[in-house]
Amino acid sequence: MSRHDDHHDHSGPHPLQPDIEDAGFTRRQVMTTAVAELLMEKGVFSAAEFRAQLERMDAKQPADGARMIARAWVDPAYKRRMLTDVNAAAAELGLDAGHIPIRAVENTPALHNVVVCTLCSCYPRMLIGLPPDWYKSRAYRSRTIKEPRMVLKEFGTEIADEVEVRVHDATADLRYMVLPMRPVGTAHLTEDDLSALVTRDCMIGVAVPKAP
Repeated sequence: MSRHDDHHDHSGPHPLQPDIEDAGFTRRQVMTTAVAELLMEKGVFSAAEFRAQLERMDAKQPADGARMIARAWVDPAYKRRMLTDVNAAAAELGLDAGHIPIRAVENTPALHNVVVCTLCSCYPRMLIGLPPDWYKSRAYRSRTIKEPRMVLKEFGTEIADEVEVRVHDATADLRYMVLPMRPVGTAHLTEDDLSALVTRDCMIGVAVPKAP
């Protein structure tokens, strides 16, 4: 089975999908390119400014989101603020979450959340980094809505029958970020240690943090 890479996670399984990079442009991608070119032509921003912004977004890493999760685990007041307004909570830590609203959805013993974008690949990349190819694949986007437990199982994440699995469909106007449960047996860990347990996949909801 193919594998994905994460900056501080062990590689893990994910559903197979065709090579997205070799696929033709979708209608939305063509429209996005056309709008960007028009804005540059109108002088709203330059090609250099556009490239610099893309580079800034591409440089984002899951560590920023993981830092927020760790802070929420150790600071209940911060957790409440994060669940109310992720963007503002990010700013408290000196992080730029962008202008698109992000909503944190909290996992509990009775509820497990998972995020998908059925239309394209809307994703809180300013906090989590670039979306993985499997997140953009047609298989993940369609199957997660219909059979989330089966998809999670393919990632190695089995959710008990008594736990509700709730799927959140991200849009261009609203992104989602999962606030996973703190692993048992981590009371002695520092905030930095806790941050290292939080992977990109945990914040999408296809994985859960593991105690070291």
